[in-house]
Amino acid sequence: MPTLLILAAGMASRYGSMKQIQGFGPSGETIMEYSIYDAIRAGFKKVAFIIREEFAEDFKKIFEPKLEGKIQTDYVFQHLKSFTGNRQIPADRTKPWGTAHAVLCAKDSVNEPFAVINADDFYGRDAFVKAHAFLTGDCSEKVYSIIGYDLVKTLSENGTVNRGVCKVDGKGNLTSIAERVNIADKDGKIVCDDGLEPHELPRDSKVSMNFWNFHPSIFPYSEKLFNEFLDENIEKPKSEFFIPIVADKFIKEGGEIEVIPTSAQWFGVTYKEDAPDVQKQLDALVSKGEYPTNLWR
Repeated sequence: MPTLLILAAGMASRYGSMKQIQGFGPSGETIMEYSIYDAIRAGFKKVAFIIREEFAEDFKKIFEPKLEGKIQTDYVFQHLKSFTGNRQIPADRTKPWGTAHAVLCAKDSVNEPFAVINADDFYGRDAFVKAHAFLTGDCSEKVYSIIGYDLVKTLSENGTVNRGVCKVDGKGNLTSIAERVNIADKDGKIVCDDGLEPHELPRDSKVSMNFWNFHPSIFPYSEKLFNEFLDENIEKPKSEFFIPIVADKFIKEGGEIEVIPTSAQWFGVTYKEDAPDVQKQLDALVSKGEYPTNLWR
């Protein structure tokens, strides 16, 4: 059965302590808890959290009482030195190596097809249902997938956003992801002020919100690419090994990544001003009966 892998190692640095994770739901639930709830409903049997080791005890105190008996849990630590071999890491390198490195750190914990999501994004039930169907049906060493959101459903009213805009071929497979910055809805048109073309983007452009579905073959493949990445970038203190780097190489070497469209509304906290809107959207979903007032009671 597939596993849900949650990228949560960056959370502590933003919040200062795991104890200060912001609650958005009616009973103080974090955004991440809605993803876990949706994953359980869709059929996922295990969740693995990628976190910083120094916050492990605080993290477990929050989540273990809620999840016990509902889904198997595991904890993966992203360390700066993980998978760097005997290389000397420069003293000015303080942050880990990015999202693909975080996934690689789960190599010894995940042996089955798995989904990867961000901790602080709301993805919606439909996305987890479709991810589970793919992971139990079509996923293989040669076929991965990504959940593609309509660009118009991922914007913020409080400022511009950056998005990975997917290029999709006639078969529905990903051909590339272009990182576009400064995207906003202006007078009913979605425009992108980054100097690149096209300046105006179609409203239904499929974008990556970092919801990927992988076969465990991704681990040895990523490890090989990470070694190549370190050979070129270890002296660059801000260089990061992102999942799209691995995905792009995988496609170029003959693999397929299906873009699975979802009808779900994405939301998250890009700006602190987004927080009340997130709360409002969750309240509306609870009012409609999509979620209970308390997820874990």
